[in-house]
Amino acid sequence: MIKRVVEISAPARLALKNRQMSIEREGYDPVTVPVEDIGLLILDHPAISHTQGLLAACFENNVAVLLCGTRRLPGAVLTPLEGNSLQSRTIAQQVQITRPVRKRLWQAIIRAKIRQQATVLSHAAEGENPLFAYAARVKSGDPDNIEAQAARIYWQRLFGKDFRRDPDTPGINSLLNYGYAVMRAAVARALVGTGLHPSLGIHHHNQYNSFCLADDLIEPLRPAVDLRVYMIGKMTPPIELELTPENKRALLEVLSWDFLINGGRLPLMPALHHYAASVRKAICGEVEKVEIPCL
Repeated sequence: MIKRVVEISAPARLALKNRQMSIEREGYDPVTVPVEDIGLLILDHPAISHTQGLLAACFENNVAVLLCGTRRLPGAVLTPLEGNSLQSRTIAQQVQITRPVRKRLWQAIIRAKIRQQATVLSHAAEGENPLFAYAARVKSGDPDNIEAQAARIYWQRLFGKDFRRDPDTPGINSLLNYGYAVMRAAVARALVGTGLHPSLGIHHHNQYNSFCLADDLIEPLRPAVDLRVYMIGKMTPPIELELTPENKRALLEVLSWDFLINGGRLPLMPALHHYAASVRKAICGEVEKVEIPCL
């Protein structure tokens, strides 16, 4: 079943009624959505209130709840502590992952990321595209930091020579921030559903980051957000490129795009579960190759 992404960006009262999320807004009739149909719930207004019962139902149904801060950017992700019947065994194996397996997984992730960047450039920019060759040069663990070398070419070809990826600047960067944060929440949800713990990363390690593994797995998916931002930018004058409600909805569409995985095409939300399950099997020694969604 394809789960829904529900975004609420106006004052509202949310509650649980008969296993449904009830949305009450002043001047409108109440609306209900089955909690079991939701995959990602985005709360994007300071005047939204919700009941404990609704949050408990979200956790029971593995709904990731994304909370936006004062700048209307995602600032926190709530995921259930228990998402799989074999969670304790899976986490024990995740803790014991060997260095060779860790490096091999990171190699596969970075190769896939650079290939996806190359695919995006094929759609967005004319001329020579050297990134496919860069992907082939990534070694186990990426000791030569091919990822950064490819990024320098990628950003300038995609958004112009003056563009710098700076999360604290407006315009293109603010759209990228929003798209990445939504993608990160969707990945974290998929990880919890497989029994993996999002804080135990393969490459990312930060004692203050509860989503290191999600930050690892999101890397090959970032180019899909980049492509959507590029598409938005082509239709919007640079001076007007802001994180508007319309642009947020356009970025959320990425979660329903079809991605190639395991020999077929699936919308990204269900494809993420295949991706996370493949990573779990690799961590647990059941497979060597990871299935990564591709555009």
